[in-house]
Amino acid sequence: MRPLTGKWKIEIMWALAQHTHRFGELRRALPGITQHMLTVQLRELEADGLVKRTAYDESPPRVEYDITEAAYGLRPVFEAFIAWSKQYGPIARRLKAEQERKGAGASSPPA
Repeated sequence: MRPLTGKWKIEIMWALAQHTHRFGELRRALPGITQHMLTVQLRELEADGLVKRTAYDESPPRVEYDITEAAYGLRPVFEAFIAWSKQYGPIARRLKAEQERKGAGASSPPA
């Protein structure tokens, strides 16, 4: 579990599981993450063998990040996280609260 512990690692892994990202694209895909935090988390994920960094010898330099073959094995875990979140996470709780408010606001017709 240690390789996935970190404030942004799950979100980074999920974004990279969708497709390869350049650093700036990845930062835009994760609102709220700082450049420093993204750099640190990517380095740790790369050291743990979950993220692959590819640097291209071009001008200007281009670097792309992708998940490794080993990380693809975690896809069922991510899918389980999403299923759980849809059922019990913040969005599900908000939708349930909205439905309860609408149900409470409806009055029964006069008899």
